[in-house]
Amino acid sequence: MLKKACLLSALLSTAVFSHAQTTFLQIGSEDNHVLDRLETRSGRLSDTLCTGDKPESRRNAISFLESLVPPVGSDTLAKKNISQIDWYNIEQMVSESGEWAKNENGAINSKLSWFNTFYTKQYDLAYVKTKDFFVVVNPVLSGIGMYQQNTPEPLSIPHKLITNSQGAELRGWIAKKIGFYTSVVDNQEQYPYFVYNSVTDQKHQNVPGADYFLLPGIATGATSRYDYLQASGYVNFDAVKNHVNVSFGSGKHFLGDGISSLFLTDYSSNTPFLQLQTRIWHINYECLYLELTPQYDKNQGDGLIAHKYSTIHYLTWNTCKWLNLGFFEAEVFDRPNSYEISYLNPIIFSTAVNRFNGEGDKSILGMSAKAIVAKHLQFYGQLMFNEFRAKELISSKGWYGNKWGIQAGGKYFDAFTIKNLDLQGEIDAVRPYTYAAKDTLANYTNYNQPLADPLGSGFIRIVGVAKYQPVKNLYITLKGTYYIQGVDTGGANLGNNIFNPYITAPEQYGITMINGPKSHCEMVNINFSYQVRRNMFIDIGDTYRKYANNAGIYNNDYSTTGPVYGPLTTNYFYVGIRLNASRRDYDFF
Repeated sequence: MLKKACLLSALLSTAVFSHAQTTFLQIGSEDNHVLDRLETRSGRLSDTLCTGDKPESRRNAISFLESLVPPVGSDTLAKKNISQIDWYNIEQMVSESGEWAKNENGAINSKLSWFNTFYTKQYDLAYVKTKDFFVVVNPVLSGIGMYQQNTPEPLSIPHKLITNSQGAELRGWIAKKIGFYTSVVDNQEQYPYFVYNSVTDQKHQNVPGADYFLLPGIATGATSRYDYLQASGYVNFDAVKNHVNVSFGSGKHFLGDGISSLFLTDYSSNTPFLQLQTRIWHINYECLYLELTPQYDKNQGDGLIAHKYSTIHYLTWNTCKWLNLGFFEAEVFDRPNSYEISYLNPIIFSTAVNRFNGEGDKSILGMSAKAIVAKHLQFYGQLMFNEFRAKELISSKGWYGNKWGIQAGGKYFDAFTIKNLDLQGEIDAVRPYTYAAKDTLANYTNYNQPLADPLGSGFIRIVGVAKYQPVKNLYITLKGTYYIQGVDTGGANLGNNIFNPYITAPEQYGITMINGPKSHCEMVNINFSYQVRRNMFIDIGDTYRKYANNAGIYNNDYSTTGPVYGPLTTNYFYVGIRLNASRRDYDFF
């Protein structure tokens, strides 16, 4: 019903109101970091961009980048705080989305085309542009080889792992009024041991970021490669030129300026969506209507899966040139084959405050902030409330219904006067039982995966990232993570698993941020990416992870000596090549 209603609405609106359109940057693209960096270095927040609401449109990105280009005859780059490497990145991004340059032809011509037909433009396999039609087609390819070591050493876990992806994507527009994008990629993946443990969870099996996947046979275990097809796409148009944009399709979204988000991340699978985005004055306002898949047991076999739904509102406001404030609302609800009409209300906070539909649905409210300081520093944060009582919140009794999370972070661009060295630090903390619901339907999840932070709830985490681009095509990233999280034990729901209904909590008071036996995890990743040509990267890196639980409950059933309880250390080295694909990371838990 949601798909039919949204599609009909989109078609009718297109016929009557459409004026222009756009397509979007990939959420995992390095281009998002370039936009964030340049906005801060410019010294003021852009009313064109909204870097905390991804994916960002190519139209807005190119408009912002071209605004940074110094006038002819001026003191060129220095006045704009743009380094030579920044200028190179700007040129590359404008060329890649050249249809949105001022002359609508910003794509750089290729010096070596294939048969005068393919790669006539530097970055696109196929490129066609006429007065009323534009389309580019590109392959999507990725291959990664890994070598892992684990302690204790499991028998059925291979040392050598192979992951590969192959597919294609295309984007374009029709008559400059309707934009479109589609991507279809086939994936075969083997996982490091700690990821494999999550993927094979007996109750909530999932492949991170994917929806339906083929379940390997029991006999082959972790030596098998998980196979899944990932398809995304959308149509897009302006209902009100340059102000109200409409997108309908299937894909992912990310709300926030941090490494993770307490509101919405791209961790779970693609979802059907209808997006209404309004940008006017200093305000960006998004209405997002999602069709989600509730948790299910993969072991019961494949079949038609029911759906649940979500309405998300996110308003951000540039209150002045250096401060942005945001307001967030999300509702998750289950209805038999229909979308609750009251949740189509586009006015923020009206549904959560009204509670017209009773207490069975899931409500989440939040606030965010971002500040730019001295053209080098950016501070950001999020505050999220799932449920609370003011009286209980200020008491010291630890009521289990006080469900909230907080994020605080900062970025330092051109750190210590070193050009293109960018540092970021972040702290995230989420109370137990947050994101859980009274039942297994209305929790804040999709396809057996959290919609927000991958860790779920009941954790405190510190993350630090250093990014350095010393020369044009070399990207160096060092990332360190440490977190503490409680563990549900003995069948007790201590609030750390968001898939469990919170009404099964054994106690209502005495709930601490880390509830139950404490698990400790530390991870370090270093990665070198060299861009051979635009969007073709060679990646080399290493990841170290150590996980331990105070109660010693970690169970390794594959050990030669039987079950072993103790810390698990995983170290894996990888080499990969990718074309028009984001780097696949496994350092999210």
